[in-house]
Amino acid sequence: MHCLNVELGERSYPIIIGSQLLGDAQHLLPYIRGKQVCVVTNETVAPLYLSRVLEALSEFDKVDTIELPDGEAFKTLDTVNRIFDLLLERRHNRSTTLIALGGGVVGDMTGFAAACYQRGVDFVQIPTTLLAQVDSSVGGKTGVNHPLGKNMIGAFYQPRVVIADMDTLATLPEREFSAGIAEVIKYGLICDEPFFCWLEDNISRLMARDPQALAYAVDRSCRDKAAVVAEDERESGRRAILNFGHTFGHAIEAVQGYGNWLHGEAVAAGMVMAAELSHLRGSIEAGLVERVRALLEAARLPTAAPQGMTTEAFLDAMAVDKKVMDGRLRLVLLRALGDAQIIDDTPRELIEQALQTCGAT
Repeated sequence: MHCLNVELGERSYPIIIGSQLLGDAQHLLPYIRGKQVCVVTNETVAPLYLSRVLEALSEFDKVDTIELPDGEAFKTLDTVNRIFDLLLERRHNRSTTLIALGGGVVGDMTGFAAACYQRGVDFVQIPTTLLAQVDSSVGGKTGVNHPLGKNMIGAFYQPRVVIADMDTLATLPEREFSAGIAEVIKYGLICDEPFFCWLEDNISRLMARDPQALAYAVDRSCRDKAAVVAEDERESGRRAILNFGHTFGHAIEAVQGYGNWLHGEAVAAGMVMAAELSHLRGSIEAGLVERVRALLEAARLPTAAPQGMTTEAFLDAMAVDKKVMDGRLRLVLLRALGDAQIIDDTPRELIEQALQTCGAT
């Protein structure tokens, strides 16, 4: 087990990474301040891990649980309202703690519910997918999707602790595992060139779920993200680099229907598009674009647009992205390997060319 901190002053919190953490009360109880707890999970995760978390909470008289439907398609206000219904029916007060047990969808919705319920209650992240452990559980972004745009409704709201039990990755389906690797690769591209090179050398170990390689990748990813979040908690500047590939990826998710492409799959294709656009702008060589594509393919991830998706569909969906400011689309592009920048003056024709090069019609 090892621990690192997200440094945010009075809102700082630890990320605890290790094995056999779920049933261990000593890592969870210090971060629960009241007498009430509600564990939010989903119907897939609950049979696997809920009982172990409840063991760690055995000293509490009032522990409620709610199992939500599984999948990005259910990341909606209607689903979050089910959490509010339970909290109100069971008379949870302002000292309650919500515990998110699951992947990124569960974590985002639980955090959003915690931010809203009685104007803010504590919550804890226990991510059970690779993508959630290396990305969505860290940094305090919470929220839900809207039919017109992904994560357009939400709040910045930090957890009290993130507990990442590596053992949960053993039950993760191959497709979900690969989706998580996309976010791992992202950190190397945007801010950590040595890590990208390490990934190129060790991707076969990661895909085989070698424990040492996986532990290193999770720790390194969390450290990279924690450093960026500490510098810019509310995404007023540098934190936006964490969205590399996401503007294109979110467009894929919105157009294809939430859940048809996993988030990490859409981000993978989006990162190739962003790399290609960076090349077209003259910032990086074509060889780096091919390295990005090759590493993602080695992780068994898509690297092209969905079949039949048009450039117009991309551009329409991207127009309602959160990163549009004052009518200008801000894109995260590469200046070099390990060096991302935010650009808001990319000509439409270059974006269209990048999309078409990557398979858009």
